[in-house]
Amino acid sequence: MLPGSVWGVHILLATDADWLVDEVTAALGADDVSFTVCRDGRVVCDQVEQRLPELVICDMQSGSMGGIAVTMELRLDESAGTLPHVPILMLLDREVDLHLARRSGAEGWLVKPLDALRLGKAADALIGGGTYTEGLDADAPPVELMVPDGGFSADGDETGTAAETDDDSAVSEEEPATAG
Repeated sequence: MLPGSVWGVHILLATDADWLVDEVTAALGADDVSFTVCRDGRVVCDQVEQRLPELVICDMQSGSMGGIAVTMELRLDESAGTLPHVPILMLLDREVDLHLARRSGAEGWLVKPLDALRLGKAADALIGGGTYTEGLDADAPPVELMVPDGGFSADGDETGTAAETDDDSAVSEEEPATAG
């Protein structure tokens, strides 16, 4: 992790794997970095609406709704104007999956196994407005997105509140993370 570069941010992590929660929070955690862990991809958009994160990290292989579907849903809501743009880092199982991550609209991806240095560089790049495209040549031609590229009229206003359900608490939780 680059010192001080991802401090004071909120990160939403969409995964059902405890080992991945441990690895990401250990790599990116600090006293002023907070995490929301969504163990069910179907509640990610609601969580983003409730508390806008600076970064969404999605596990490609996650239970009921994996990272590709979560990314596409976030991009669809963005194109409809119901959610603002949020950078997405996809955690892939294989390098060949980068083409799916790319077409889904993710700004960055890493291929597992992960390490703290790569996670930190990717998070820094995406939070800073850039990309982190591991395994992709810099001169790769653009691809057609699976989701229409629409804009969100970012005027700083909230788009509304998410419907509250008792089920969300079982699959999403606020987890403070500390380094170490």
